[in-house]
Amino acid sequence: MRTLFGTDGIRGKAHRYPLDPATMFALGKALAQRFGRNPLILLGMDTRESGPEIANALAAGIHDGGGTADFIGIVPTPAVAYLCRMSDAAAGISISASHNPFDDNGVKIFGHDGMKLPDSDEEEIEDSLRALRQEDVLIPTINLSPDEQLIEKYQQFLAGGVGAQALAGLRIVLDTGNGAAFEIGPEVFRRAGAIVTVINDQPNGLNINENCGALHPEGVGEVVVKERAELGVAFDGDADRAIFVDDRGMIRDGDEIIYLWAQRLRREGRLAGNTVITTVMSNFGFERQLQEDGIELGRAQVGDKYVLEMMLDRHALLGGEQSGHIIDLSVHTTGDGIHTALVFAELLKQSGKQFSDLKTFTPMPQLLVNEQVASKPPLESLPKYQAALAEAQSELGGQGRILVRYSGTENKVRVMVEGADDASIRRIASRLRDVLKEEIGAAG
Repeated sequence: MRTLFGTDGIRGKAHRYPLDPATMFALGKALAQRFGRNPLILLGMDTRESGPEIANALAAGIHDGGGTADFIGIVPTPAVAYLCRMSDAAAGISISASHNPFDDNGVKIFGHDGMKLPDSDEEEIEDSLRALRQEDVLIPTINLSPDEQLIEKYQQFLAGGVGAQALAGLRIVLDTGNGAAFEIGPEVFRRAGAIVTVINDQPNGLNINENCGALHPEGVGEVVVKERAELGVAFDGDADRAIFVDDRGMIRDGDEIIYLWAQRLRREGRLAGNTVITTVMSNFGFERQLQEDGIELGRAQVGDKYVLEMMLDRHALLGGEQSGHIIDLSVHTTGDGIHTALVFAELLKQSGKQFSDLKTFTPMPQLLVNEQVASKPPLESLPKYQAALAEAQSELGGQGRILVRYSGTENKVRVMVEGADDASIRRIASRLRDVLKEEIGAAG
């Protein structure tokens, strides 16, 4: 059973177990031993101050286990996935905690195919890690210099996702969240001809995601309006997802971007299986509109690896999450915020319309509330919560949805409610959250 790996790799507080040097050294060694004789393993990281310590421990463990570590540098998580596929690497590790604060960190592991490892593989790696871990291990310092050739290879891949000068004259604002996209994002947009304004591109190791990026897209919206730009994009810390704002500064989430992208693919006869894959979090209004358009929607459990699994199973090429993590399986095996932004910017320019004039669907009112909890017992084992859930479902009368789940990376419970009006869903969500907080116990 996995206890270290969640829905998106291993994540926790930097410098503490399981992200302490001894555990990361053991993980590097376990991976080197797992992937055959002298395997090449790529390492990339975002801008957190703890990244170099984790990278050094992993590289030292890989070398001790008989492998070779190639440090790419500060790159988005999808760069690691792409470069695994386009090199002799047996695996790749992205050191990042995505949208979390700077004092968190994590590791995401990809195989040579550029895909995150199956749950069963993660279980076996955990077993090996525990067997190899030594508290007092002496970890040597490894010389980790960025591999500029690999970085350029990834930038060329991104630029090749759209036509030459496809964005010529397009005014765009990028919020790089002081994260992994702070150099690569603006560079590839300028190569495509866009007129780029960049904000939050001065990382200092402590300011990643701090009141900026994908969790705070209102900031880029204000700059878009001020600069009279055509669109704005906010990336999360490792740039595997993107949130958009239109020319009026209005936030347009992943559901809307997937919808517009799907329409374009269908017009061009490239929407494989006439199917789109999202998660249980996607708005019901999105699903209803796709049905009216004759497009099938598949819902996977939350987590991009599960979206990808369903995409492969149903032979779909487009899928993603409301959070802006979108997978274009025609070129990639994971979500890539920069690629998504480039493709959508080209779509917008080709439309000849203002972003605010691109209509999507009428969303059903939806509210998501989060609560820190002390533990994560099975929801079905909580009688007070189950009673409150039954009452809430009765109140909705079949005209809405309730989805309650634990975060896969934090001690949080997430309560999502959809319904006919804002007042009722706020009341229901607050009641369920309060019952869960009381029955489980608040985090200390």
